[in-house]
Amino acid sequence: MPASVPTILVVEDDAIVRMLIVDVLEELEFAVLEADGSEAALEHLQHLDTSIDLLMTDVGLPGMNGQELAERARQLRPRLPVLFASGYAESLEVPEGMSVIGKPFSIDQLRDKVRGILG
Repeated sequence: MPASVPTILVVEDDAIVRMLIVDVLEELEFAVLEADGSEAALEHLQHLDTSIDLLMTDVGLPGMNGQELAERARQLRPRLPVLFASGYAESLEVPEGMSVIGKPFSIDQLRDKVRGILG
């Protein structure tokens, strides 16, 4: 896989939703890493030799939620863009450099949001 392909780490505890997001992103020709929760995501993030261009995380994760995960991710990778997926997107306040996509979202919305973030 060429180095120019952006890698997205998808964190979603619902296996079916995660599979759908991963399928869409792979069809859009992104490389995708998956995690079923914050602990698995942190394992990916701690491997600093692994290229990750975007963290896409559900907000409502068991244990450490998506916002706490994003804070930890930024400690490890200070410039990592973060995209939160939330059913309550309009009420979510996110720090600078982070974005939100409301659930449910369409394939087109996801594509446009991710491409907008990754340039």
